[in-house]
Amino acid sequence: MMYLDGPPQVIETRVWATMPAEFRRPGVRSDWADANRGGKPVDCFIEGPSFDASGNLYVVDIPFGRIFRIATDGAWSLIIEYDGWPNGLKIAPDGRILVADYMNGLMELDARRGTVRTLLGHRISESFKGCNDLHVSSTGDIYFTDQGQTGLHDPTGRVFRLRANGQLDCLISNGPSPNGLVLDLHETALFVAMTRDNSVWRVPLVRDGGVAKVGRFSVFFGISGPDGLTMDANGRLFVAHASLGHVFVLAPNGECIARVKSCAGQTCTNVALGPNGALFTTESSTGSILIADTSGL
Repeated sequence: MMYLDGPPQVIETRVWATMPAEFRRPGVRSDWADANRGGKPVDCFIEGPSFDASGNLYVVDIPFGRIFRIATDGAWSLIIEYDGWPNGLKIAPDGRILVADYMNGLMELDARRGTVRTLLGHRISESFKGCNDLHVSSTGDIYFTDQGQTGLHDPTGRVFRLRANGQLDCLISNGPSPNGLVLDLHETALFVAMTRDNSVWRVPLVRDGGVAKVGRFSVFFGISGPDGLTMDANGRLFVAHASLGHVFVLAPNGECIARVKSCAGQTCTNVALGPNGALFTTESSTGSILIADTSGL
């Protein structure tokens, strides 16, 4: 996290909403927590914030296979609970609600009916390692990460693009824990959080459909690493860090120009820019949604 002339601006947060007690499951073990939280039970683990056209915020609860809608007044409602581990969620420009599910692959949610269906459950009859997050381009192409349990010991995580015509392209196959991802403003480069590499990679997209000259855009530190990503209209990259309790704001040249400081726990897992331009962050250790005013950047 480098800067040039001056240190990053510090932006404070406040809690906008928190998982209501009626939905929490204290002391309940889950297979997901056994594998991903050191066996420690969690009463929830929220991720995947995304806004619909009406300003409602959708989030997932990974270990218990739940998807929630949070109204503009902060009221929570459970849309669905199913057999899966929904990890990332994005609402496409056409209104489709897409889910990267660690257990089931790429899915689509029908919020009105409270149902999910599998869009893509395997590649060449082979299951995914564990899909983590996704991003939808302006043309409807779906970029998603297949993280599983990969890391520096096993850098075989993958990044895929599912084209609108159904063609599936593997863009990266050597990722040490690929996680959040977002296209740049021109949709000519893809930024991917590589959590166990504690870095963000920049992946240039070339005209033949492949990638070239992939490099590290920014490097971090800590016991975890970068998680969810988003980008604003000025091309600034917002990086949620899952162990440092911050969202870092990077200029288009990679310089860290601001840090958005969690007022709750240290597990900042994902980010979304709201309809009013405010930054919303999922802080998963407390089950909170944090809000910050970033208009002064």
